[in-house]
Order: sequence, then C-alpha cells, then structure tokens
Amino acid sequence: MKYTAPTKQGYFGKYGGKFVPEILIPVLEELETAYETAQNDPLFQKEYYDLLREYVGRPTKLTLAERLTDHYGKAKIYLKREDLCHTGAHKINNAIGQLLLARNMGKIRIIAETGAGQHGVATATACAKFGFECVIYMGAEDMERQKLNVERMGLLGAEVRSVESGSKTLKDATNEAIRDWVTNVENTFYIIGSVVGPHPYPMMTRNFHRVIGEETKDQLKAVEGRSADYLLACVGGGSNAIGFFYPFIEDNNVKMIGIEASGLGAETDKTAATLTIGTPGVLHGSLSYLLHDKEGQVQLAHSISAGLDYPGIGPEHAYLHDTKRIHYYGITDAEAMNAVKLISEKEGIIPAIETAHAFAYLEKLMPLTQKDQIVVVNCSGRGDKDMKTISDWFSGS
Repeated sequence: MKYTAPTKQGYFGKYGGKFVPEILIPVLEELETAYETAQNDPLFQKEYYDLLREYVGRPTKLTLAERLTDHYGKAKIYLKREDLCHTGAHKINNAIGQLLLARNMGKIRIIAETGAGQHGVATATACAKFGFECVIYMGAEDMERQKLNVERMGLLGAEVRSVESGSKTLKDATNEAIRDWVTNVENTFYIIGSVVGPHPYPMMTRNFHRVIGEETKDQLKAVEGRSADYLLACVGGGSNAIGFFYPFIEDNNVKMIGIEASGLGAETDKTAATLTIGTPGVLHGSLSYLLHDKEGQVQLAHSISAGLDYPGIGPEHAYLHDTKRIHYYGITDAEAMNAVKLISEKEGIIPAIETAHAFAYLEKLMPLTQKDQIVVVNCSGRGDKDMKTISDWFSGS
C-alpha cells in the first residue's frame, strides 16, 4: 500500500483537521510554514539528529529478550529500548524537535500538557537545555500518581500547574494548556506530546518519532537479515506507537498491533478503550474516535496508567484502524500489572505501566506465532515513575 497521509488540510481519511478557535488559525499556519521549512533545511535536520545522538542517546538498542522468548517458547521476542532514552521514555524525541521549531519561530515561552509526566519531563529537560521559560499543565490526580515526575519537572526549572477540573487527568490538562495558548499566542509555543491536536501536530509529532521505527528496521536487518513479523506497542494518544509503526506501513508482511487501556473492562464505565467502544467526534482540535456518554459528552476515561488515561486517540490511528492496516486491542489494568511483574522478573527491565499493556498482549499473541517468526515490542518507557502505583497494587493498598 502506498501511504501518503495526511492531506494538505491535515486529514487522515476523514480524521484530523483543525477544529480550533479562529485566533489559532494563523498560529497553526505559521507553524506549518516553519515545519515545512525545517523539514527541507539540512542545518535543522543535522542539529536535530546530532541532539538525538549526543543528548538523547540514540540509536536506542534492539534487545533480544531471551528469557521472555523461552518463557513463551514460540517466536523470538525483541525489545526496542526507548526506556534507554535520556529522561526514560520516547517523549524526548518530539520535545527536542518541537523546541527547535519554537526557537526558529522566535517564541520565548513553552507550554505543554502531561499525563504520566514523561512528556512534561522531556519538555522541561529541553527547555532547561536551551534556556526557555516552561509551564506544564498536569491533572491533580496525575500529579498524585506521578509525584516523582512532578518533582523532576520542578528541579528542571519548570512551573507545574495543577488542574482541578473534570477528571483531573490528561484531558483536563490539555484543556487548560489550550486556554493558555489562546491567551498568549504571540510569545508562546505549545509542545503537544502526542499525535493528537489540530494539524500539523499529529503529522509533526509522528515525524519526530519515526526515528524509532527507522532504527528498528535497520537493526533488524543487521541482526536478523530481515524485517519483523509482528510489531507491538501501547496506544494512548499514540505517539510511541505511530513512530514505531510508520516506517513499516507499506510493508504488508509486517503485522502491527496497537494496545489501548481497557481499564476495568471495555464493558464498564472505567475504561480508556477508545477504538474498542468509541465513536467519531471532535476533541482538542481534531476529529477522531472518542469515548462519549449517552448525552454525547466526552466520557471520563480510566486507566491505571496515567499516560493511557485519555478519552481520544490520534487521527492517524483512527484512520489506520478503519482501514485495518493496524489492529487494536484492549488490555485491562490487572493484565497490565501482571505483565509488569513478568517482564521485571524475566528480563530485569521494569516497564512503565503504559508499556506493560503492550507486553500483556503477548499472552494472546505468542500462542499464535511460530518459532521462526520475530516479534518486536516497543519498550516505550521505564517504570521508575510508577513504583508507588506498582507497590500499592501488589501490596493490596
């Protein structure tokens, strides 16, 4: 399949677009122009990739999970080690790229939203390196769940603003960040942390993360002489997954699976399984699948993982779901937590709870595989930030 999305108007099929207040249209047009210029500027590209190599720590390793492979006794399992990036997750790839754009555009103030805190930490880190003012919006509940990351952002010089409205999670933090952006468009750049929001953000964020899949493709060729049979990644807004999947989209021999958070079960009202039970609607500037209640209001999402606790999904994922190029499935809180324990004990890697959702799907996938096949899991982040939640879960607190 020849893949060219998005359109010039920012649509992936029928999803995407720019559903924003009129005041933001010129801002988005300015951003599109700046991004197009940067894409074609060898100096910008060199600086970006130099930073990925020298500061972020790329390329990240492709690790053979020997004991996990033995545990299932089927296909060979590799891990793409985004947990080894500076700051502990993939988010820094995009934060660095967008901050370089902000600098080129003459912006002096950076704002961002965060759920699990990793995008907030990545943004605060980039701002500290380049000397930018930084404000991070974070839901009050997420601040409690991710106290370590809140403290990290503060130490890096960022102001973390607690959001007390709604579910006090990622959706509400995003609402507040957009309000700030509308009020301060002249000097402020909004670094969106996932492949959500109005065009060009979903495309731009994807492209700053596509290095994940490009490296994976090259590394597999070097160690195995061929590509993967299966790629597996967790999906909230969808940044780690689309960066991992995108370079493989035209290779129809590679099966790609995105895992979203079912919470207490997709059949309950405590879930974040957007593609499993959601319907199309507009949220945070773009048209995609959303969780709605019976009155059509955006539903409160639930997941034990703060980074997957979002009632929407990136428009490119919505399109790839509809075309069936990527298949999406849900994993419950309990299944994810069992995977945290399994991966920790088998591989000496404590995964982020978000990442553990992808690992949990191995229970369903591996029995269907053959020994001569290859499965690659995107290990999108490490679990240091989640230790309180993990400890409480296993102690029954």
